Amino acid sequence: MALGAVALLACALASSPSRADSVRSNGPARRIVSINLCTDQILVHLVGRERIAALSHLAGDSQLSPVVADAAGIASVHGSAEEVLALAPDLVLTAEYSTPQAVALLNRLGVRVEVVPLASDLEGIRVAIRRIAAAVGEPERGDALIRAFDARLDAVRPGGAAKPTALAYQVNSLSAGPGGLIDAMLNTAGFRNMASELKLGPAGRLPLESFIARPPDLVVLANAPDAFRSVSADNLRHPALRDLMRRRPHAELGMPLWLCGSPAVADGIERLVATRAAIAGNMAAVGTPDPANAEARASVRASLVRAMP
Repeated sequence: MALGAVALLACALASSPSRADSVRSNGPARRIVSINLCTDQILVHLVGRERIAALSHLAGDSQLSPVVADAAGIASVHGSAEEVLALAPDLVLTAEYSTPQAVALLNRLGVRVEVVPLASDLEGIRVAIRRIAAAVGEPERGDALIRAFDARLDAVRPGGAAKPTALAYQVNSLSAGPGGLIDAMLNTAGFRNMASELKLGPAGRLPLESFIARPPDLVVLANAPDAFRSVSADNLRHPALRDLMRRRPHAELGMPLWLCGSPAVADGIERLVATRAAIAGNMAAVGTPDPANAEARASVRASLVRAMP
């Protein structure tokens, strides 16, 4: 839609008393539009469906979103100002760096927009929940959601001094270094993020050869191997990696569990903790390096060389 059409839509919005009142309302928001997947995931836990005018179209994508069932039947938008204005919202939620042009236009037209910081750790999740809860007029629900989130973490927080190593591996041979949500999840689950000890390439890239040569105690697949059929995901389907996973414990954390800072992160931490007890027990039982492990690593490295084009 051209800018002229946007201007006409804005004029129609302002000339309609019911819509203008909706946009300018100072009471609790009743027509909320979320245009970002990360705000979608928190909003659905804080208000009833009748108050959600639309969610982002990604909320219904099972490869990315943990709230597909919650989003079913709710209108979706792609984040354009035109779509949002047509819904006459009294509150628009989005995350920082998301659709800045649409946000700027909505602000100029007087639409209330709440820009929520992206979480990069567990405290950031709490901050985002409080921010959205305050914006929608549900601070008590926000506090309750945080308490439930913290209770889940407390219930699985591991004890003991053992800190098995873990390394998250994604499409395009990317790993998750220190300072992000996956790093926070690994540490909370009682693992030592091995990526913090390695020299990663641009954007956190870790060549498959390096991964195989020095594998962690737990291989964490941050993308399902068959979720993406593109060449960039071939590293997750490589015979050498499959061979390694037959020899090493591994866990799969799909993108819905870590892409956004939301309560879904607790699901991922619980999944990681479920694998840790067995790994820590094996480490304690062995006590000393197992020569068989070195032999297995040598075998995997050989398979990597054979599989290389």
